[in-house]
Amino acid sequence: MKNILLIATGGTIASRPTAEGGLAPAITSDELLAFVPELADLGRIDAIQLYHLDSTSIGPAQWQGIAAAVRQNYDWYDGFVITHGTDTMAYTAAALSYMIQDSCKPVVLTGSQKSIYNRDTDARNNLWRAVFYACSPQAWGVQIVFDNSVILGTRARKTRTKSFNAFSSIDYPETAIFRDRRLIPFLPRPLGSRPVRFYDKLDPAVFVLRLVPGMRADIIPLLEGRYHALVLESFGVGGLPGGDDGPLFAAVRDWCAAGHLVVFTTQVPHEGSDLAVYEVGRAAKALPGVVEARDMTPEAVIAKLMWALGQSQTREQAQQLFLTPIQRDIL
Repeated sequence: MKNILLIATGGTIASRPTAEGGLAPAITSDELLAFVPELADLGRIDAIQLYHLDSTSIGPAQWQGIAAAVRQNYDWYDGFVITHGTDTMAYTAAALSYMIQDSCKPVVLTGSQKSIYNRDTDARNNLWRAVFYACSPQAWGVQIVFDNSVILGTRARKTRTKSFNAFSSIDYPETAIFRDRRLIPFLPRPLGSRPVRFYDKLDPAVFVLRLVPGMRADIIPLLEGRYHALVLESFGVGGLPGGDDGPLFAAVRDWCAAGHLVVFTTQVPHEGSDLAVYEVGRAAKALPGVVEARDMTPEAVIAKLMWALGQSQTREQAQQLFLTPIQRDIL
């Protein structure tokens, strides 16, 4: 039987109603296991309570804590299941994909749209499937297991706020699916036997700016001295209003001249960016320090940029790391 470590962080799956009428994480890791006694049939499962947080409050410091918990226990367990709130689960999955690379052991995130405390919850099925997948010989790398789907950590997005099928795999196949309680793998384990690599440094000084029609350029100079990289969520395949004669282009040019990175991505959910298509994007693409996210998810863009900055001494090093495909994040 496999040995699995459950790492609990809070989230809806572990929430109870408060006196004020809202939900807050209060159920412990041991209680989660007790709600699903049939987990004992899958393997030996130990549990640790790392955090008691709504996922809205989980960020880079907690990503480092989760990665450290996996690293400290990596030699003693065959797989890891992380219970997590849904709102930032895709960010955490992406971050762990960069912080835990080439893992032959599965690192599985799951949660629920309703508390495990509820009678009509999706929590029990999701937790069972996450542990089942972690025990499977087909399991590998960082994945989200949610509502019968297994999704690569760099490809997952929360696309529904209330429905049980909350997560989608963006522009990439699901790793596997469940039919009832039967696992059907679609993507095989990667070939090769590179040793697992752990990273602990992140630089969270990343600012995300969503362009809207009529936006002024004076926001960008205000970021100087506070942030090291700027993610621009542009329209369509990408570009800057006004082209190379506009004030936004001038602000981006000055930002790059100060030694900072700019990553262009798109507000469109599928198919990615391509600054070379239109003249409003071609001049920006040529600026030193401008890179494209292409078909990466927004969550992967932000997490990878924090990771790349954390490993780098220069903008060129960070740029090279960002453009290197990891865990199928860039196709």
